[in-house]
Amino acid sequence: MLPGCRIVPCARSAEVFDRVERGTVSGAVIPIENSLAGSVAEHLDLLLGRKVFIQREYRLRIVHNLIAVPGVKMTDLRRVFSHPVALDQCREFFRQRPKIEAVPFYDTAGSVKHVLDERLPDAAGIAGRQAAAEYGGRILASGLEDDKRNFTRFFLIRRSRRILPGANKTSIAFHLKNVPGALYQALGAFAERDISLSKIESRPLRGKPWQYAFYLDFLRGRDGLARSALRRLNETAQMVKVLGIYPAG
Repeated sequence: MLPGCRIVPCARSAEVFDRVERGTVSGAVIPIENSLAGSVAEHLDLLLGRKVFIQREYRLRIVHNLIAVPGVKMTDLRRVFSHPVALDQCREFFRQRPKIEAVPFYDTAGSVKHVLDERLPDAAGIAGRQAAAEYGGRILASGLEDDKRNFTRFFLIRRSRRILPGANKTSIAFHLKNVPGALYQALGAFAERDISLSKIESRPLRGKPWQYAFYLDFLRGRDGLARSALRRLNETAQMVKVLGIYPAG
């Protein structure tokens, strides 16, 4: 997504968004949804709360590898570290091995680095093959994901609101009053204009218990129909935020 980019390590997702907002990096690539584990909830919340804009999306086939210190065997393992979303994609692996504990870690590649740096004799990390090469680990098993059609959708986010040529997909978030028919009316803004929705889900609103933001993707770019639908939505919604307009991946 960013040929020739320089990788800047960040320990937390909030730090990634901080750097984009402050302009200390020109952009960032974040995972937003996995075909097995679903959406990355923290990143949906950050997209709503921060001043960033989605410029691209990309879908990547994910193969999970079990990586340990050279010499460590599968039978030695008692703990496996990885990002919670990655662990959630490998439920069957842990179901078949109840003596191995799934331990959440801040990052997939970071989990391998931790295992190798500490030379842990009873642990491994779940990550991509490149992590084994980068940190000198040994791959004990490959293809740990529950389903081989395992894809993760990534967003390229930037601070500037720039729309690329060929943009034909829009992501928005909106908040409605809790009254009968509110969601029906909101979705009607798109149905009346024959605009296809590719995704919709809700997330709790921070600081407002039992109130929710809806996240919606629709298959139009910045054209007359899309603008008309958003104007209609604004008439019924309490808040509408355009998160990005970009070419569909």
